[in-house]
Amino acid sequence: MKVLKNKDFKGYTPLMDQMLDPSKQSTGDCKEGYYIGFEVAKDDPHATKRFFGPNVWPSADKLPGWKQTMEKYYQEALGVGRRVARLIALSLNLEADFFDKPEILEEPIAILRLLHYVDEISKPELGIYGAGAHSDFGLLTLLVTDEVSGLQICKNKDAEPQIWEDVHPLRGAFIVNVGDMLERWTNGIFRSTLHRVLLFGQERYSVAFFLEPGPDCLVECLPTCHSGSNPPKYFPVKYGDYLAQRFKDTSSESSSY
Repeated sequence: MKVLKNKDFKGYTPLMDQMLDPSKQSTGDCKEGYYIGFEVAKDDPHATKRFFGPNVWPSADKLPGWKQTMEKYYQEALGVGRRVARLIALSLNLEADFFDKPEILEEPIAILRLLHYVDEISKPELGIYGAGAHSDFGLLTLLVTDEVSGLQICKNKDAEPQIWEDVHPLRGAFIVNVGDMLERWTNGIFRSTLHRVLLFGQERYSVAFFLEPGPDCLVECLPTCHSGSNPPKYFPVKYGDYLAQRFKDTSSESSSY
């Protein structure tokens, strides 16, 4: 099956394809994954935008019903993410539908990623991780996992030394990570979640839904999040440019396709 990740970051990514913490990792992440994004037909005018265009699907005879299952999950997760975003908007004294704008969440880059971690044992002292320490790039992430532990978070990412805490699986619940764009939008009121995955000799599966704004969205400090005594901490960025650079920065040198 020819389902390798394409230029729009849709499709299969092999083991070691990503290195999320190049400063500390000696190898790529010990995981493989599958990217599924916002579905746009080839003849749709939006298909020429970065990170848009059709998804890469395995043939139906190989995995009957899989495409339909993934599309349904994607739409359900997108709906949940939009509802969470409305709660965040209200908490910031904004209109509830602030993030529903076309350039933000009406036509988002939102990515569903299926992840499989292999049965290795992480060795941080040697730079070997299931997933290196990182924060997610977009607005927020909805994560579900199997019952195998391994996810850790660092609540104070500026601390030295960093203190890591286990996040244990909870059946029937999403783990919600704040992304880099929400930190930039809110001037640090919401801080993106530094996290990593350690492996202990068991296979591990998770499903991450990355809720990300559209490629042309200009992310700049919200009016309710700065003042004369608290000026914006981050310069404005166009999200498509930011995401392209982050993908480039975290691509493992061992990637070969």
